[in-house]
Amino acid sequence: MPLTDISTYLADRDSLMRQDRALRVDAIKLDNLSATEAAADEIVRAMKAEEAVSVWGAERADIERTFPGMEFLTSRSVITKTRVFELLHKMPKGALLHAHLDATVDVNFLLGRILEQDAIYVRTCAPLTALNPTANVLPEFSPFPKSEVKLSAGKSVTDPSYDGGWIPVKVARDNFSLELGGPEGFDGWYVASTTINPAEAYGTHKTVTKIWEKFRETFGVTRDVIRFSPIFEAYVREFLLSSIEDGISYVEARVNFLFKTFFGPDGRSTLAHRDMLRIYGDVVRGVKDEMKKQGREDEFVGSRIIYCTVKIVTPEELEWYTEDCLALKREFPDLIAGFDLVGPEDTTKPIVDYLVPLLRFKDRQRELGVEIPFIFHAGETLGDGTAADDNLYDAILLGTKRIGHGFSMIKHPKLMEICKERKIAIEVCPISNEILRYTTSIPMHPIASMLNHGMPVCLCSDDPSAFGNLGLSFDFYQVLVSSEQTGLITLGEIALDSLKYSTLEGEEKERAIAAWKKRWVKFLEDVVRDASDL
Repeated sequence: MPLTDISTYLADRDSLMRQDRALRVDAIKLDNLSATEAAADEIVRAMKAEEAVSVWGAERADIERTFPGMEFLTSRSVITKTRVFELLHKMPKGALLHAHLDATVDVNFLLGRILEQDAIYVRTCAPLTALNPTANVLPEFSPFPKSEVKLSAGKSVTDPSYDGGWIPVKVARDNFSLELGGPEGFDGWYVASTTINPAEAYGTHKTVTKIWEKFRETFGVTRDVIRFSPIFEAYVREFLLSSIEDGISYVEARVNFLFKTFFGPDGRSTLAHRDMLRIYGDVVRGVKDEMKKQGREDEFVGSRIIYCTVKIVTPEELEWYTEDCLALKREFPDLIAGFDLVGPEDTTKPIVDYLVPLLRFKDRQRELGVEIPFIFHAGETLGDGTAADDNLYDAILLGTKRIGHGFSMIKHPKLMEICKERKIAIEVCPISNEILRYTTSIPMHPIASMLNHGMPVCLCSDDPSAFGNLGLSFDFYQVLVSSEQTGLITLGEIALDSLKYSTLEGEEKERAIAAWKKRWVKFLEDVVRDASDL
């Protein structure tokens, strides 16, 4: 080939690449970088490339094979020691828009609060013994009034004669069999029951169906104690504070209202949903006041709730929940952000089964003069044309503001086009999708395709207490290192979009975005300064 033809070819090649990459959500920004932005992005890209060799390209005795974006539960301990992760932990990340409240706080923190409460009891379906180990028997925790609880005759769930009754949690812990580890063994049993470990995700439960069985079990263990008002208050506060610590300035938490009552301080399940909202609102205001006193008010702009129930209710039953949501919205207009239906999409009812009550819900909003946007889970599936996959059509037709997961969205070019036109953001939960076996690693996740097609994307953690990806740093890290194209500026655009596509409105949204931009500029300056000091 003549040299002139090679020059033409290379020019055409460069032009084609530019045209292709111009479709990305970060394209305009990447073409208009300030000197600081360009320097910070180059520093992080170089750091990422170096660690791809020194960290992920090196042989390790503790991990059989390594690569950037590999299985999270196996590589988490390695990730936390990298310079890139340390840097991303300091990054202002905007909003967390997809996280289920009852799986957002470190399991050890929750255990500590459980052990503080005299009204909390524990039971199991069978005694724990060496022949019937902790992996086979789950604990169930619940609050009770002392006068009403049906106590076990024994003091330990590890006694062979244990009868399945309730035992005060502190008594059960103190008397846990020494053969099974004593009190520390009790703690380990609790942690194992509320989290997913690598052996389960990548070995014994390595299909979507099997790992979902384990995943759902984790919620059953702590379901009642999180709904116990003294613990709920501490739990919400810890969730917000730990989010702030990780650079998250605004949260929209999905709260499950399937159970119609809430446990009061006396252990009785007599509180209403409005009591839960009151506590949540008080905690949010308290945290905002704390941050303001510390001169850190830009770091936390607030939190709201996405009202959820589970797709196991009948369409007729759903009407009770929609009316409940309307009542709460009218009483707490600043707290209710949206409405969603949750549950494993492959095995629960599809959205279309609820069409009548959902359309009536929209009519009722118009009657009452309130607005509660749908923010539906849809497309969290490997299917292509299944009922779970078809949820994407119904979510869009019903006017969803965002789409939770949208894992199968990449199979639907028309729907992707609509999402871009209507500015429907996808709440992408990379680590959740990998652990729940929708993908084997983040380089194989469709998020790169979404970004390359210009899809609006918000990174989310989903159920971090079960997965160990508390905050957002881990999800940002996995997405960054899994793509040669993605850099720090891309992550910044994703963080900014999380605020743009939140349910914040008007001046409140403008203030949140302005505060984030101020922190982002300082963060970039710190990245450049710290690199020059090395």
